[in-house]
Amino acid sequence: MDRVSLTRIMIPVTEFRQFSEQQPAFRVLKPWWDVFTEYLSVVMLMIGVFGCTLQVMQDKIICLPKTIQPSQNHSSLPNASHTIDTSTPLPPPPPSASPATVEMKGRKTDLDLQQYSFINQICYEKALHWYAKYFPYLVLIHTLIFMLCSNFWFKFPGSSSKIEHFISILGKCFDSPWTTRALSEVSGEDSEEKDNRKNTLQKASFPSQTPTDTTLVKSQSLKSIPEKFVVDKTSAGALDKKEGEQAKALFEKVKKFRMHVEEGDILYSMYVRQTVLKVLKFLIIIGYNSALVPKVQFTVSCDIDIQDMTGYKHFSCNHTMAHLFSKLSFCYLCFVSIYGLTCLYTLYWLFYRSLKEYSFEYVRQETGIDDIPDVKNDFAFLLHMIDQYDPLYSKRFAVFLSEVSENKLKQLNLNNEWTVDKLRQKLQMNAQNRLELPLIMLSGLPDTVFEITELQSLKLEIIQNVMIPATIAQLSNLQELSLHQCSVKIHSAALSFLKENLKILSVKFDDFRELPPWMYSLRNLEELYLYGSLGHDISRNITLESLRDLKNLKVLLLKSNIPKIPQAVVDVSSHLQKMYIHNNGTKLVMLNNLKKMVNLTELELVHCDLERIPHAIFSLLSLQELDLKENNLKSIEEIVSFQHLRKLTVLKLWHNSITYIPEHIKKLTSLERLTFSYNKIEVLPSHLFLCNKIRHLDLSFNDIRFIPPEIGVLQSLQYFSITSNKVESLPDELYFCKKLKTLKIGKNNLSILSPKIGNLAFLTFLEVKGNQFEVLPPELGDCRALKRSGFIVEDALFETLPSDIREQMKAE
Repeated sequence: MDRVSLTRIMIPVTEFRQFSEQQPAFRVLKPWWDVFTEYLSVVMLMIGVFGCTLQVMQDKIICLPKTIQPSQNHSSLPNASHTIDTSTPLPPPPPSASPATVEMKGRKTDLDLQQYSFINQICYEKALHWYAKYFPYLVLIHTLIFMLCSNFWFKFPGSSSKIEHFISILGKCFDSPWTTRALSEVSGEDSEEKDNRKNTLQKASFPSQTPTDTTLVKSQSLKSIPEKFVVDKTSAGALDKKEGEQAKALFEKVKKFRMHVEEGDILYSMYVRQTVLKVLKFLIIIGYNSALVPKVQFTVSCDIDIQDMTGYKHFSCNHTMAHLFSKLSFCYLCFVSIYGLTCLYTLYWLFYRSLKEYSFEYVRQETGIDDIPDVKNDFAFLLHMIDQYDPLYSKRFAVFLSEVSENKLKQLNLNNEWTVDKLRQKLQMNAQNRLELPLIMLSGLPDTVFEITELQSLKLEIIQNVMIPATIAQLSNLQELSLHQCSVKIHSAALSFLKENLKILSVKFDDFRELPPWMYSLRNLEELYLYGSLGHDISRNITLESLRDLKNLKVLLLKSNIPKIPQAVVDVSSHLQKMYIHNNGTKLVMLNNLKKMVNLTELELVHCDLERIPHAIFSLLSLQELDLKENNLKSIEEIVSFQHLRKLTVLKLWHNSITYIPEHIKKLTSLERLTFSYNKIEVLPSHLFLCNKIRHLDLSFNDIRFIPPEIGVLQSLQYFSITSNKVESLPDELYFCKKLKTLKIGKNNLSILSPKIGNLAFLTFLEVKGNQFEVLPPELGDCRALKRSGFIVEDALFETLPSDIREQMKAE
């Protein structure tokens, strides 16, 4: 056979790559036994290919007839049908006269080349044992099945997608700069810090903690809680913004992948099944090969009835590759035995170890990141597999399972995004004239906040996982802290600072249990504002008993739905000066505890569904301001009892259903501010104006038709509003109140504005819109303090004023 034909016939091993080919990255999921068996498969594949190549290239069998048919030239033979064994040695040829003329002769069979070829083919098919014929093909097929079994879980759609996703995430986690940074931070931790951390964790494992302790970080070496830390500025540049965003995306991918993969065990089941199949295949191969290897013989007897075609029916054949195949079969059995034993070890490893659970205990101990969770099912199995390749992969991958690590990354990204200059641009003055920094809907609290040392008020809204670090002590001017729908934890050193410096705390919550327990220990706190729903069961079982430690508390606001005043509020009644209860329509009963608040100067009971003025209020001799807004008051006859409250100067009975003002109101001679707006009052009693100290009188949004002329008695009146009533005329005595600065008479039935309005020289705000005026008196020009911006009137009506007066008002 020529070289060209040989090249065409030979089968290169590379043609079989598709049976075992997988992505190079998948090597991390191939433990040593899979790699070893893969090499064994290559060797066995080479044996099969080599045998197949020889089978194609060389003659398979050579046969000779055992009997020879007599010819006419051999008349000495007994008869024509007598057979002669071909193994009988032929007589030596007669000597010849010259060596050059010697003729070599054997036993003639009278068979030509085509007949020999025919005999060889027939005997190969009929007489040669099937194992001797198909041995190389069997080796090839078995080896390909082994290859398919070893890599089937990489190809099966249900498992390959998870593996590809896992490998993709694993590679990114391994190469992420954040992984290197997170591990390098803990690698430099000294042994003393590790001991402190272990001791703290041991203490934390006991259930004897106080509620305040549960949100405090007691040691800076503690890495198991996300509330740590201000990111070190010296290393902050090691991770740029883009790398930080990529690492953040990795955390999300790992979370979703874990949630998806931990639901089932298809990868584990697939790997177990393919290993069991390989073991069964190994047992079958060893069984039948051990029995059939002796069938590969060099000499084969062939008895076939083809005498009519060849003249013979008994042949002796030589299997040309029997010796080689016999050796190859023994060699193949040895490799298969090693392969099978390796698969048995794999099965032992699969069933002896708990591969559906994976503990990161050694990683937690080595890295100090104590919150890395253990995983299960297919996620655990994948991690066990990569541990066989290199445990460093799971160690670096674990960084992205840690909430502590994620919070550190978020903190770093937050610091990069919110620089000190950017934060300073958000500074503003609040209603209390304090320099305030409002931060809304951030992923955390930037450490750069604590570099703004002039900050007086910090307002945080809708921010989860807020950690107040020890560096808050740098804010020496901080007095006010607002936490609106924020989950907050605080460092112990930071709490010590707040205990001494914080004066005002405002907390808005959705659940009572979200209240920070450490707020009860702020001993220098003066004002506490609580906004949130308190269910009846919670308010009864969970009380504010710790408020008694707030020795300096002076102002308390509860915007909730409490059915009664909590006992804890009564406990601080000795020093409480202002209390505001906004009850969102829930009926407030059992108000006798109010009598104990003897130092109360301001009281608001808003939207408490009160039908009468509580009698307990009349015992508050220090009370100066009372607000009963948005209740269900209809009659206020009890108002006569207010005469005992000598210090009462402000009374607000607005947004109720009051129909009349009793005459007893004249006894409230100390009143300076009186509000009856948004009621159903129709008549103003003249006795009202005997309260001659009134400076602010609001009667808007009622049904009043007439203003008594006694109003002129109120010489201190500065604010008067009758907006949205039914008044048809104003008494001239009103203009005797020369201190008036604000006059609201809009939306009434007035048709004439008296020229005497010019007597109000201090008037700065005038509302006349919504009446029936046709012209405005030019005497308005005498109100020098009145400007166009403070004059609420229709544009057409304003044009009725002389031009010089209009110009005067428009001039700022």
